[in-house]
Amino acid sequence: MNQQLNHQGEIFVADDDPAVREALAVVLALEGYTVTSFAEGASLLETTREIMPACILLDVHMPGISGLEVLRKLNARNFTAPIFIISGRADIPMAVDAIRHGALDVIEKPFDAAAVARRIGEALEARKRRTKAAIDSLPRHFPGQELLTPREGEVLSQIAGGASNKEAGRALGISPRTIEVHRARIMEKLGAKNTADLVRIVLSERRLHSA
Repeated sequence: MNQQLNHQGEIFVADDDPAVREALAVVLALEGYTVTSFAEGASLLETTREIMPACILLDVHMPGISGLEVLRKLNARNFTAPIFIISGRADIPMAVDAIRHGALDVIEKPFDAAAVARRIGEALEARKRRTKAAIDSLPRHFPGQELLTPREGEVLSQIAGGASNKEAGRALGISPRTIEVHRARIMEKLGAKNTADLVRIVLSERRLHSA
């Protein structure tokens, strides 16, 4: 695996062609991303158990597990990080299959690496807008709101929406264990005894104003 320093998020690139991996790694690193490269899908799948990337680029034809099989194993339709399929032999049935199984889009080889970087940026920006919408759905004011950090506010919006730790982690790009840490801190700050009590505190202000 090849890692480089950045500030924009981590991108997983899985392709059995080292030239493709290198081209994407160079361009994405210049855009400020950390790039982790894989020569096959099994290693990527194993890594996603510990790390939630900002985005995934998957070659459809790889030794061992294909890109489409990786999509299925990731349950990509419910995977928050956008996933792009890369193919040198893209056809309509394959594209339909990839999107049906959760790919955001199909990128055909040969491609312009800079254009791919722009598409990733657009996809991540769209995800930020969805996260902001979830945060904005919280009541404007509730007891203890001023004590929460922006990240805790994001976690709380997921909890209030009924998301599990795993679902919240996928939505926010962090691990379920980190979600649990945030949840504990939020409950302590808001004086909640359990999750149900936490939701009651948050939603009580909404019910008060809607009454």
